[in-house]
Amino acid sequence: MIDFARVQKELQECSRDIEASGIRVSPKSDNLGRLIGTIPGPIGTPYEGGTFQIDISLPDGYPFEPPKMQFATKVWHPNISSQSGAICLDILKDQWSPALTLKTALLSVQALLSAPEPDDPQDAVVAQQYLREYQTFIGTARYWTETFAKASSLGVEEKVQKLAEMGFPEALVRSTLEAVGGDENLALEKLCSG
Repeated sequence: MIDFARVQKELQECSRDIEASGIRVSPKSDNLGRLIGTIPGPIGTPYEGGTFQIDISLPDGYPFEPPKMQFATKVWHPNISSQSGAICLDILKDQWSPALTLKTALLSVQALLSAPEPDDPQDAVVAQQYLREYQTFIGTARYWTETFAKASSLGVEEKVQKLAEMGFPEALVRSTLEAVGGDENLALEKLCSG
């Protein structure tokens, strides 16, 4: 059984430290077993300036079993599937410890963006490009960040207007879009679930 008291405490810890870390975790709905994490792209990497959404599912054994995480935002990285968003990271598998938290796991995912491990890839095509054509890899990773992980301010206004036209209050639409990093589909899902 998931320790929901611990999950609540972890969510509070993340929201207290959001300004410093840039890391957010919020429930996808009323169910605390399904969460959405948001991490900023690390400075000095091709992911800089991007905001990355990560789907988090807590297994019944959490915190004694690792959370299941995968990128909802498309990302070009050797240790992240460009197709499914699956993440190859030891602490999300056999190196998990109940002493770790959702925040520390997301910090580790953010660190992985800074320090790819192409010799232990999740996506072999990306890993080969990283090893053989590094500049092409950098260009592709930057392009994917620009395309999938950045929301232009004009795009945000269009999304607000579109969702408000569906009958949702504009202030609620803005705060929901902000909470999910500008992902219109996630915002709609959250607005519809109450």
